[in-house]
Amino acid sequence: MAVGKGLIGPLLAVNSVGFLIVIFLASWSLDRYIHGQQHHHHLGGNSSTIYLLMFAILGGVLGGPSVLSGLVHTRIWRRHSLAVAVSLAFLSWTVMALAFGLTCKEIAMGGHRGKRLQTLEAFIAISGATQLLYLILLSIGMFHKRCGTS
Repeated sequence: MAVGKGLIGPLLAVNSVGFLIVIFLASWSLDRYIHGQQHHHHLGGNSSTIYLLMFAILGGVLGGPSVLSGLVHTRIWRRHSLAVAVSLAFLSWTVMALAFGLTCKEIAMGGHRGKRLQTLEAFIAISGATQLLYLILLSIGMFHKRCGTS
């Protein structure tokens, strides 16, 4: 078994659940913002919240193909599937890192942040961290004989 191959399956399960929660919470919050309910007691926020919501949805949507390509790669475990899995994982991680940066900006700006918005912020941080761990495990797998350059 390759280095990290046994960890990738459970990590993909955690990623898929995290991405779904991010998509659902950000979509609900964006719907409230579109309907002019910025002062909903579960939402709140400030001027950076709308950008946070858009990038959170984008990061969650890009996480879906990353998880699917990761599942295919764990099944096949070849160089060709590794290239797709790494590229999608990197793309998804960069958008989640951008959403995390907007989360930090929103917290620094202050103001009332409702419980659902705080939950979304926490899941953005969790999804970004687990996606980074998944990307590191894929990068370690590049040096395995069957899949990588060794």
